[in-house]
Amino acid sequence: MAVKKQFSSFEDLLKGSELPVLVDFYATWCGPCQMMTPILEQVGANLRDRLQVVKIDTDKYPNLATKYQIEALPTLVLFKDGQPAERIEGVLQAQQLIQHLDTLV
Repeated sequence: MAVKKQFSSFEDLLKGSELPVLVDFYATWCGPCQMMTPILEQVGANLRDRLQVVKIDTDKYPNLATKYQIEALPTLVLFKDGQPAERIEGVLQAQQLIQHLDTLV
């Protein structure tokens, strides 16, 4: 499950997490991004002890989208120890995504 939290900066979120952080870069107008919501809920439930899922609206945080070179939506970026470790663009089925992430976290 994606968690809504307030942070003073994205870097604080990454540094403050003991678990790897899977960031869903999305936009509210993006149809495929909306398809990812239930998929990411399944991923979060399956990997809840090993992964934190966070959603970032690229329209509200364009600087983050630019910093991490988000050019297609949805884009998932897995951060480990505050650094990008894996990047996944487009929609994947929940089981595919869980299997892929399972090897990384």
